[in-house]
Parts: sequence; C-alpha cells; structure tokens
Amino acid sequence: MTSRKQIPGTDLSVFPINLGTNTFGWTADEAESHAVLDAFVAAGGNFLDTAESYPAWVPGKTGRESETIIGTWLASRDNRDDVIIATKVGDHPDHKTQDPAYIRTAIDASLERLQTDYVDLYYAHRDDEVTPIAEVARVFDEIVRSGKATHIAVSNYSPARLAAWFAACEDEGLVKPVAIQPQYSLVYRHEYETDLRPVAEKHDLAVFSYFSLAAGFLTGKYRSEADLEGADRGAMVQGYMGAEGLKAVDDLVAIAKSHEVAPTTVALSWLLAKGVTAPIASARTPQQLEALMAAPELELSADEVERLDSASAPFAQEDPS
Repeated sequence: MTSRKQIPGTDLSVFPINLGTNTFGWTADEAESHAVLDAFVAAGGNFLDTAESYPAWVPGKTGRESETIIGTWLASRDNRDDVIIATKVGDHPDHKTQDPAYIRTAIDASLERLQTDYVDLYYAHRDDEVTPIAEVARVFDEIVRSGKATHIAVSNYSPARLAAWFAACEDEGLVKPVAIQPQYSLVYRHEYETDLRPVAEKHDLAVFSYFSLAAGFLTGKYRSEADLEGADRGAMVQGYMGAEGLKAVDDLVAIAKSHEVAPTTVALSWLLAKGVTAPIASARTPQQLEALMAAPELELSADEVERLDSASAPFAQEDPS
C-alpha cells in the first residue's frame, strides 16, 4: 500500500495524490461526486482540495457547490476524522480579496458548507496585492488560534509577498504557512522551478501542485484541434496545443506505453519525482481515479525523468512560445 507523506511542521500524513474537487457541482453532480469520494477513500486516499470559489467560473454556478457537496458526503458517511480537508479563500468572483474582515466571514461560511468545525489546511487562494501582508498573516494566525483551521497555506503569491509573510510571522510570532500550492506540470514549469521552489526549500514547505495535468492535456487525449471540440476545458487546453506541448505529450505517451499505464499516471509520477508532496488531480468518475492512484506506485527511472525534462524543456523557460 502506498505510504503517506508527512506535511512538514504538522502531524498530518497525506496520501501522495491530493484529490481536486473543482469538478464537483460542475461536470459531476452530487451523486457522482459522492461516488468519486467513496472510491478515493476506498483506494487509500485521504486528502481533499476544495475552495469557496469552486466552480464559480461556470455560468449559473455560485462557487459554493464543491464545499457543499463535500459537506453532504461527510455528514452521510460520518468520516470527518478519516480525511484531511483543504479549502481556500480569496479567489471568488464576488470577493477577490484578502481583506481580513472578509476572511473572518469566509471561514465560517466554508465550515458551514463543509459541515465541520475545522479544516486541516486553510489557504490564501490568491493575493490581492493590496492588503498589507502583515494584516493577512495576522488574520490567518487568528483563524488557527481559534481552532477553525489546524494549519495554513498559500497559493498564487509572489516570492516577494511570501517572503514578507514569513517575515511578519517571525516579527510577531504568528503561525506560519506549512505549504504552497503552485501551478506546476510538464508544460508549466518556469514559475515553480525558478521562483517558488527556492521558497519551499528555504521554509521546508509541502508542495501541492495544481493544474498538474494541464487541464487534461497531459492525459494524452488531446492530440489535435478536433479533439478539443465539445471538451469542458477546451479553451484551457488550447494554450498547450503547440508543437512544444505536443512533443512533450508524445514522449509522455511513449513512456506510459512502456509501463502499460495511462499517460496521466506518468505525468503525476514525474511531479512526484520532482519533489511535489502530493499533486492535485481531479476525477469526474470513479473510473478516472485508477490512473491517478497508480502514480505513487510508478517509479520512473532517471533516464525517463530526464527524457521528460528534455521534452518539456521549453516550458522551463519564462516564455515557452
């Protein structure tokens, strides 16, 4: 059975695949989402990633659906102690802010939807670049000390703002973030590898990558413009469809065939080989989980990692175009 990984500075041990739940209430309804959650836990998973904004980008959705669906699942299964829940604040279309007054109300609303008294990890989802960072650090410290979150984490903050956050924690004795959530995949490498990995290493932070499969591009099913027709994430995938992206997928698919696994499995295994604690990946059906859950068991050779590094090298540059 796959070993769990300890989040540094915590007593939390997580299965090395973080189940993304942005599909809940979007491409998966409540019953389908519950089936995915049941299958994930049955396969050994225990780490769920959600946000107050999932899936607000879909017309007609409020952005509260994912948390609500997880809440009804927790209530019906009575298994809160068996799972680790991360949620986020500050990237909802109605509230793109890290204003402390809003954050205090947002955590309570998230807990109500999730039908729990606490979350294990509470993220600042996206920096507003306006609120003084010390104020943000203080309100997240307050939330931990109140017991509403066990630990805190940060997503989509610049290295400079992250440095300022840690400095505020040092100056004022505040609770420090224990993890970052960067965008990182074979076809989106520069930002993490150049700017954010040094921060993670300096502060011994766990790393939970999002868009780990590049909106589905790294599943290998999009090999031409025709493949994008009718796809839920076609617009997102479109940006990867150039020659460089398709070359990376060609090598990904070749390695997958040699191991008789799905390209998804190899793409996530590459991230694990790069030191990601638990890549975030989502599933619309229980059947899609199999390729995700197989990733920690696949050990790529040094040559295979190098082949993927080389194939995706343009994406390690600041502007792969």
